[in-house]
Amino acid sequence: MLSSGKETNGHSQVSSMESTCGDVNHLNKHACACVLAATIISAIFGYVTTVMAGALLFIKEELEISDMQVQLLAGILNACALPACMIAGRLSDYIGRRYTIMLSSIFFFLGSILMGYGSSFPILMIGRCIAGFGVGFALIIVSVYSAEISSPSYRGFLTSLPDLSINIGFLLGYLSNYFLGKLSLRLGWRIMLAIPSIPSIGLVILMLQLVESPRWLVMQGRLGDAKKVLLLISNSKQEAEQRMKEIKNAVGIDENCTQNIVHVSKKTRSGGGALKEMFYKPSPHVYRILIAAIGVHIFQNICGVEGIFLYSPRIFGRMGITDKGTLLLATVGIGISQTLFTLLSCFLLDKIGRRILLLVSSGGVIFSMLGLCVCSAIVENSKLGEEPLWAIIFTIIVIYIMAGFNAIGIGAVTWVYSTEIFPLRLRAQGLGVCVIMNRITNVAVVTSFISIYKTITLGGTFFLFVGTNVLGWWFYYSFLPETKGRSLEDMETIFGKNSNSEVQMKYGSNNA
Repeated sequence: MLSSGKETNGHSQVSSMESTCGDVNHLNKHACACVLAATIISAIFGYVTTVMAGALLFIKEELEISDMQVQLLAGILNACALPACMIAGRLSDYIGRRYTIMLSSIFFFLGSILMGYGSSFPILMIGRCIAGFGVGFALIIVSVYSAEISSPSYRGFLTSLPDLSINIGFLLGYLSNYFLGKLSLRLGWRIMLAIPSIPSIGLVILMLQLVESPRWLVMQGRLGDAKKVLLLISNSKQEAEQRMKEIKNAVGIDENCTQNIVHVSKKTRSGGGALKEMFYKPSPHVYRILIAAIGVHIFQNICGVEGIFLYSPRIFGRMGITDKGTLLLATVGIGISQTLFTLLSCFLLDKIGRRILLLVSSGGVIFSMLGLCVCSAIVENSKLGEEPLWAIIFTIIVIYIMAGFNAIGIGAVTWVYSTEIFPLRLRAQGLGVCVIMNRITNVAVVTSFISIYKTITLGGTFFLFVGTNVLGWWFYYSFLPETKGRSLEDMETIFGKNSNSEVQMKYGSNNA
C-alpha cells in the first residue's frame, strides 16, 4: 500500500519541460481544437448510453418485452464493448489514433441506423451490439489521443474534455427522450436511436483533417512528422523541442537524433510485449500503476451511479411519479447537473489536483446514497398513491446532487488519471485493460440492477452502494499519488521507478 507523507527531493520539482519552455500556461488553440473534434465521439457514446433510458419505456410498450429483455437490451452495449476493448489498444498502436477514432464512428453509424429501423427485439439487440463495438474503441482511443496531444500544464483540462462531452451526450439523450417522446409511439423512440448516425459520419470526415498523435508518430520512427505536429500543438519552438526529447527518451531513441525517419523495432511500432510487461512479473512501479488505473475504473462503476442514472425513470416511477412526460423531464435534471459539474471539474483538475477531487466526489456520493436510502425506505413503506410529496421531491434533489458529486471527480478524474499514468509503451493497451474491467463491472451493475432492487428493495440497493463507495474512498486515499503538473514521461518516477522510498501521495506548491 502507498502511504501519504512529505514530499521527497526527487518529487519537489516539476517536470523539466515546464521549467525550460516558454509560455506553457497558455492554452494552445490547435491542440484544443484537435481534442474538441475528437471528443465528438465521446458525446455520441454518452447519447447512445442515456437515450436508451427513456427509449426503453416506449420499446417495452410497443414490442411488449419483459424486464429481463429490458436488462439485456440495456446491458448488451457494454457487453459488446468488451471484445472491442481487447483489441482497440493494440489496433491503435498499429494503425494510429486517428483511424481508430474513425473506425469507432463507423460502428456507431451502422448501429444507430439498425436501431432506428428497430422492427423487432432481435434487430435492436444487433444494432445495440454493433454500437457497443464503437463504445469499446471510443472509450480507449479518445482519452489516449487527448493525453498525447496535450501539454502537462493543460493536460488535466484537455483530457477531461472527453468526459465533459460524454455528459453533454447524456444531457442530449435525456432531452431527446423528453421532446421526441411526444411523437407517436412508433416513430419517437426510433428517431431517438437513429440520431447518432449523423454526427458519426461527420466525424469520419473531420478526423481526416486533424493531426496524428506525435507520440504515436515517434513510435513509428516518423520523427519529422512528429516534430511538425509538436510545433503546431506547442506554444513555442523550445517547448516543442523539449517535448520531442522526452518522447524520444521514452521510446528509446537518442534525443540528439536529427533524422526525419528512423528505424524502430516492430515490437515498438505495434506495441508488442506491453501485456507481458504488465502481467508477467511486472516491475514494482508498473504493478502500482496497474493497480491504480484498474482500481479507479472498477470503483467508477460499482459505486452504482450509472445504474441509477440508466434506470432513473423506473426509480422516479417507484417513488410515485407516474406520468411519462414528468418522468422524462425529471431525468433532464440529471443531465444538466452532470454537465455543469463536469465542466467545473475541467477547470479544477489542474488547480487542486486529481486525488482531492476523487476524495471529495466519493464522499459526496456516500452521503447522497445515504439520503436515498432514507427517502426510498419511507416511500416504499407508504401505501400506493399516498407517498409523501416531500420524500419524492427530496429524492429527486438528492439524485441531482449525487450526479454533481459523481461528475466532479469519479466521472471525470477516472479517465484523466488512468490515461496519463501509463508509460507511452503501455498506454494504449494498458488503458484497454482498464476499459475491459470498466465495462465488465458496468455490465454487472446494469444487468442486475432491476433484479437486485426487486429482491432487497431500492433502499437496500442504495445501502449496498454506500458500502462500495466507502471502499472506493479508502482506495483513492491509499493508492493514488497526485499527478497534476507532471509530464507523461514523468509518471514512472511518481510511482516509484528508480526510487528507494515509497511513492509520496502529496506534493507541495512547487508542483502546481
